[in-house]
Amino acid sequence: MIFRLDERLLFPDPDLAEPDGLLAVGGDLSVNRLLLAYQNGIFPWYSDDTPILWYSPHERFVLYPAELRVSKSMNQVLRSNRFRVTVDQCFDRVIAACSAVLREGQDGTWITDDMKVAYQQLHQKGYAHSVEVWQQDDLVGGLYGVQIADVFCGESMFSMVSNASKVALIHLCTGGKYRLIDCQVHTAHLESMGARMISREEYMQVVKGEL
Repeated sequence: MIFRLDERLLFPDPDLAEPDGLLAVGGDLSVNRLLLAYQNGIFPWYSDDTPILWYSPHERFVLYPAELRVSKSMNQVLRSNRFRVTVDQCFDRVIAACSAVLREGQDGTWITDDMKVAYQQLHQKGYAHSVEVWQQDDLVGGLYGVQIADVFCGESMFSMVSNASKVALIHLCTGGKYRLIDCQVHTAHLESMGARMISREEYMQVVKGEL
């Protein structure tokens, strides 16, 4: 059953989500609603031609930093000092770059103008963060997402040159700040770096500090 949200600040039980994870439609992208969503394992994912759609997948594709796998070739890239990494230095540029990336199997972007504004507001409140990867003075890669306790809910990443987004993810994993990276969408290259599926129950235990 798909629930329709109104102005009240609440969500249905995530266990009631459809098989594809779709839980609810409507509502808004206010800071308080977004925080409530992420605290309950829910996130928005929609396009300009649909209302706001809220998902809570029954399985989550995640990366435990302790399980990160870095290839020999990637270690060579890291040792080469080819890239410089910063955090929260240009959030707006990172989200704009993520929205401009052409992705296989997708027409347009799900990072709508309203989504940009909403996550910029989260960033201003200290809940959304970006990692930037630089080659000399050029921004060549990065990622952004939402922090809930010691879980980082990754929203999107981009790479203008080979390996730049991997450098951003490795920096996120090795900083000692997060117990879990929520990758949301399965990709082969994230799986090769150690990401795997876990149940919603396990995911929520980590989010709530019970595991």
